Amino acid sequence: MTTGNLYIVATPIGNLEDITYRAVSILQQVDLVAAEDTRHSQKLLQHYSVNTPMFALHDHNEKHKSAALIEKLQSGKSIALISDAGTPLISDPGYHLVSTCREAGVKVVPIPGPSAVITAISAAGLAKIGRATSELQSHRSISY
Repeated sequence: MTTGNLYIVATPIGNLEDITYRAVSILQQVDLVAAEDTRHSQKLLQHYSVNTPMFALHDHNEKHKSAALIEKLQSGKSIALISDAGTPLISDPGYHLVSTCREAGVKVVPIPGPSAVITAISAAGLAKIGRATSELQSHRSISY
């Protein structure tokens, strides 16, 4: 039997419309959504008419609940892991589940989304960031 995938799905940081089409599609297709706070995440799922069952996975139950989620993944079910805002594992639960999945040979698939850092940098007037990056790359190629 083929194992399911664990999708790490980035969610909007503030505006519910700041989500990718791919993220919504994954949330609709998976068998289960593991959410940091189901009450908060229900607003997002309702906004996009996602009817996928949800399961609370937070700091206080992650270690205990990960084994049951691994069993579901190994039986072929796919799960999306979401946090209240942004990308799971960035100051959010999920580390134990992802580590356990990797140890069990379950595929972990990141689904990118909004980034507060990149958004802030883009509006900060730091136009030379791109130039600095390309200059760094040209120096690397010369020194190697």
